[in-house]
Amino acid sequence: MFKNKLLLSAVILAFFCGISLNAQEVTKTGTTAAKFLSIGIGPRANAMGAAYSAVANDASAMYWNPAGIAKLKRSQALFTYTKMFADINLNYFGVVLPAGDWGNFGINVTALNMGKMEVTTELHPEGIGETFTAGSYAFGLSFARYITDNFIVGTNIKYIREDISSSSAQGFAFDIGTIFTTPFYGVRFASSISNYGTKMHMTGDDLIVQHDTDPQRAGNNSSLDAYLATDDFELPLRLQIGLARDFKFLNNQRFTLAIDANYPNDNDQWVNVGGELSLFDETIYIRGGYKTLFLKDSQEGLTFGFGLHYDGFGPVDFALDYSYQQFKYLDNIHSFGIMLTF
Repeated sequence: MFKNKLLLSAVILAFFCGISLNAQEVTKTGTTAAKFLSIGIGPRANAMGAAYSAVANDASAMYWNPAGIAKLKRSQALFTYTKMFADINLNYFGVVLPAGDWGNFGINVTALNMGKMEVTTELHPEGIGETFTAGSYAFGLSFARYITDNFIVGTNIKYIREDISSSSAQGFAFDIGTIFTTPFYGVRFASSISNYGTKMHMTGDDLIVQHDTDPQRAGNNSSLDAYLATDDFELPLRLQIGLARDFKFLNNQRFTLAIDANYPNDNDQWVNVGGELSLFDETIYIRGGYKTLFLKDSQEGLTFGFGLHYDGFGPVDFALDYSYQQFKYLDNIHSFGIMLTF
């Protein structure tokens, strides 16, 4: 009888802990800090299924592959807004400035906003009448230049910060990328490493608690100030390898096909594929793709979008982009972008 109860307890424990009785599977999913750094930037790239490391040639390249900003011959500014689930918004602002033979420089800011939330406690699960905020931010400085006519190298150095109520975590990281235009039908080969940097841990006044160092002892101070120590967490390191090729047809109409292989440190590998159709001499763009192919239990999938480009504002070119991203269980994501080239 005791053995049966012991076996039943083991089965129940395995069920709630997600442990197989035949084989124990350990993954690193959800074990990194600053996970907002894994959210794709820019409606153009997102509409193409995030297969963008070998395509990157605008201000959003500072996120996908910083080598891509070397392709810009004029200054460019980009602002994007992404509406996510649970009232979460992601904003991105980037500016690229060409510096001639020195290369191209860029600055970028990423901000994830979660809005105000109710403060709850064990005794007041409906709230105590107070609110708090949480957010994640990254501030980056980029540089890229041509090493040869067909080979580009770029890097992006960034400061990262996450805040929740009166506590915060911060760190530094850098991205590095390359793009090589091969002699084989103009196929571009790209590689990039993102978010290589310091570990992060939470600090702040919220971690100060009242603690009794010896509950069994009478007469001692039972309300000493104590500080809760938190663990260090790695950043979401990611390696991307991509291929892309442009196909020209019918008087300067273009179709770009791209594929990216992703190897993150907090998940299994996956592949993104996407394409962009440019019509009427780079005026109208139709894009589509698919994310996280071959990833077990993938929650993402189909993506599509469109873009409009207009160069009738004197020395300033104007572009407007939109993307849609499908999720299996969460709300679908919409992203908008405005780009000025001057």
